[in-house]
Amino acid sequence: MKLYLGIDVGGTSAKAGVVDSEGKILYKSSCPTGIERAFEAIVADMADLCKRVVQESGHSMEEIQSVGVGIPGEQSPETGLVALCNNLGWHDVPLMGTLKKLLGKPVYVDNDANVAALAESWAGVSRDVKSSVLVTLGTGVGGGIVFNRSVYPGAHGVGGEIGHMVVVVDGEPCNCGQRGCWEKYSSATALIRMGRECIQKKPDCPLAQAVKDVSNLNAKAVLDLAKQGDPDCLEIFHTYVRFVCIGLSNLISILDPDMFVLGGGVSYAGEFLLNAIRAELPKYLYCPAIPHARVELATLGNDAGIIGAAMLGREDA
Repeated sequence: MKLYLGIDVGGTSAKAGVVDSEGKILYKSSCPTGIERAFEAIVADMADLCKRVVQESGHSMEEIQSVGVGIPGEQSPETGLVALCNNLGWHDVPLMGTLKKLLGKPVYVDNDANVAALAESWAGVSRDVKSSVLVTLGTGVGGGIVFNRSVYPGAHGVGGEIGHMVVVVDGEPCNCGQRGCWEKYSSATALIRMGRECIQKKPDCPLAQAVKDVSNLNAKAVLDLAKQGDPDCLEIFHTYVRFVCIGLSNLISILDPDMFVLGGGVSYAGEFLLNAIRAELPKYLYCPAIPHARVELATLGNDAGIIGAAMLGREDA
């Protein structure tokens, strides 16, 4: 049985697990990331975590084929350095090379959205299809494109940055410097913005009464009231769904995948969100009579980072 190590690096903790060739986690553990420390100290702890996880799993490092790492950032395909990882304060750091020296194994690095997409393709909801696109509806909108269980990174490593498709000309300003990006209309942040606009117009509306302090408004509050049938929140929700479907229809026209996999915090709205998107999407398709991508919810949850990172080495085998 071939074994792989997967590391999911976040701003609070690093999680690592021993994973088999089918994407099943055999053992996992974690340690604090400690982002206030130097890069070298963080990576040394990651390596120690890997060694501990392997030992506690009852296996040995000799059995590990490779180590994969999922990061909230980007690794340059030209230099092999992590070019940007703001959450950890990393800029042009040799993560791959340093871990390889510390562990003596091949090391693969990719961003967390690609890793989650790969996980679902190996062990989750998209495991039975050839092509899929993971769409993470969180603070922003992230994405991962998978063909035949391999991530498609694009020629320059930004092939999955679907959140920065422009869907509204001269629209809402985005952190990337553009205006009208998809994530400004299809993220949890977009729901919050529309909710605040609603409260400003109607200070006595049920949403205002539910949150009391507008600074504490979150996407869940908007979605919960929409589920309960509140007209204002339902209007926000339907506007939100419309923008999600506009982006999905663009991806269908370009990629025509077998499946979209919805992850991220907004996806916890579950069937309420899923059914609305399924009903709305055909309105925006080039030819609705032609079969199009299924839309499903991600299934692996917090384990996706470990599984997908481990499978970075599996897909390269």
